[in-house]
Amino acid sequence: MNSEIKDFLDKVILKDNIKGLLLDAKSVTFLHNEEELYNATIGNDIQRDICYDVDGRIVKEATVIKAKNGIVVNFTDPYMRRRDPDSMIIGDNLPTDKPRFKDIFGYDFEVLRNETYEWLKRQDLVVFVFGVGQVNLDLYGIAIAPANAAFFCFALGILQKIEDFRKFNNPKKPFTVLYVAPPFRHKVFGGKQRVVHYRNEDLHEIFSYNFYLGPSAKKGVYSALIDLGEREGWLTLHAATTLLITPYGNRLTILHEGASGSGKSEMNENIHRQKDGSILFGQNTITNDRFILSLPVNCKINPVSDDMTMCHPSLQKGDGGLVVADAENGWFIRVDHIKKYGTDQDIETLSIYPSRPLLFLNIDAQPNSTALLWEHIEDAPGVPCPNPRFVVARDLIQNIVMKPVNVNVRSFGIRTPICTSQKPSYGIIGIFHVLPPSLAWIWRLVAPRGHANPSIISTSGLLESEGVGTYWPFATGKMVTQANLLLSQIVNSPKVKYLLVPNQHIGAWKVGFNPQWIMREYIARRGGIRFSPSELSPSRCQILGYALEEMFFEGHEIFKGFLKVEYQEEVGNDAYDEGANMLYKFFVDTTMPFYKDPELDSLGKKILSCLYDKGSVKDFEDILGISSYYNMEEGE
Repeated sequence: MNSEIKDFLDKVILKDNIKGLLLDAKSVTFLHNEEELYNATIGNDIQRDICYDVDGRIVKEATVIKAKNGIVVNFTDPYMRRRDPDSMIIGDNLPTDKPRFKDIFGYDFEVLRNETYEWLKRQDLVVFVFGVGQVNLDLYGIAIAPANAAFFCFALGILQKIEDFRKFNNPKKPFTVLYVAPPFRHKVFGGKQRVVHYRNEDLHEIFSYNFYLGPSAKKGVYSALIDLGEREGWLTLHAATTLLITPYGNRLTILHEGASGSGKSEMNENIHRQKDGSILFGQNTITNDRFILSLPVNCKINPVSDDMTMCHPSLQKGDGGLVVADAENGWFIRVDHIKKYGTDQDIETLSIYPSRPLLFLNIDAQPNSTALLWEHIEDAPGVPCPNPRFVVARDLIQNIVMKPVNVNVRSFGIRTPICTSQKPSYGIIGIFHVLPPSLAWIWRLVAPRGHANPSIISTSGLLESEGVGTYWPFATGKMVTQANLLLSQIVNSPKVKYLLVPNQHIGAWKVGFNPQWIMREYIARRGGIRFSPSELSPSRCQILGYALEEMFFEGHEIFKGFLKVEYQEEVGNDAYDEGANMLYKFFVDTTMPFYKDPELDSLGKKILSCLYDKGSVKDFEDILGISSYYNMEEGE
């Protein structure tokens, strides 16, 4: 045993099979900081092709180049540039609602697990320890990968912060170990992105059989956190969190949840403006009419989290609020909306002039050039990849919040299609809706994936569910357990209020992410969801909770058709009602498995019964007895 491996095993408590893997490997290089990760990625080269021998056939997985501002990775196969929603497989026998390896392939995962260990032993390996997010909870993971997969490790080291194990005062026992073994994507899985999770009583092993960072380096660790929380009774939400400071010094924290593409990263972005500083809120897709707003001064945006938001019990104060912290150390930011210079100057400046190297994915760049966010790689001639991204450490982000925050408002985002009388759809959601907490819970059960999701490979093009909490694609256990945890969290945090916010379209209008940006500014200036009863009324579709009767924003009266979509001439009541029926059927079909599950909390069954009985918004309000909003007239 060489001294470096001995030092590692003295500091990190590992099971015998993992010890054996490291002791028997061809070689092992331990990495201790981000600089060492970066140097291991490409060394003194300016370009490397990442290739593997697959049964005598050399397969090129990716090309890695060194740019002036970081490392640029591009996969050979366009399929590998977006997350496959079916990437997760369970290799153990613990309770799960996910597909099991044995049921798919007809033999026990132990066989492939051992083959993976043996393959790794024949490789030159890199190994490092990583942490979890901004709060020190003494949770650590281990990454074990072939040396030519160091770009993957570089990304993981930024996302979850590489830790120098030599500085541990006492031995640490990891809660997860992540292995990278790309050739098995072709040997076993027919070229598909697959990540197999193997859980036991005190360790969550992640076998990443593909190189795309989404289901493994990022969501793989998320899966291990969700698993840990499921065992201990807490949640890591699929959400971005923003601390807003108004021009008058008021503070408000919004936690924004939703499926991929629902506006989580955008919640931490500044409003996109036209050259004259005005805001093109929306453009009518039929008449081409434009609705312009002006906003002299934005709220100051202080980002807290981007995607994985931890609600650990140690953070809670027991006062009816909800305290959260970032579960990540770095962010995996999608930049498909940046198609030219000047679209988002904060992000562009950060990416061009970083104080440390970044990692870029699906960006077209040449060796020794500057990687530019608007230069998207093409999946085919003339077809840009819809999922360009870059990975950045959170401490490089302007105004980042480095401590836990108390949440005031939880919003839920959904991508909505055009809705017109000629083409009815579920695009009937107004600029924002106030939800009773019980309805907010149902939205998190249903978790609509929404229209034209840019981050994942679509399966049908129709309205689909991302799965409970919108983090279900990354959870390894049972849906009903997560449903009960979400309901318990809502009941135990009555101070938190809930909103529903669309993006892309409001009825016939193309609006992009403007609804959530304007909502963010409007709600912050009001000091939260503070309305008199006359300002809200039940939506025509009860699933949408309350709608605003009127809205004035910085001297502008917002068009009523943006508040209640049935008022748009291009939509009308009939198309609206058809869209409402689509939503209602989708909600019933999606929630019925929960209702039929005997493990669902009795309170959850009561809420779903109200849905099936087509209860009013007031009926949903009364179930939990928690107010949907702060009533100004009653001085709440």
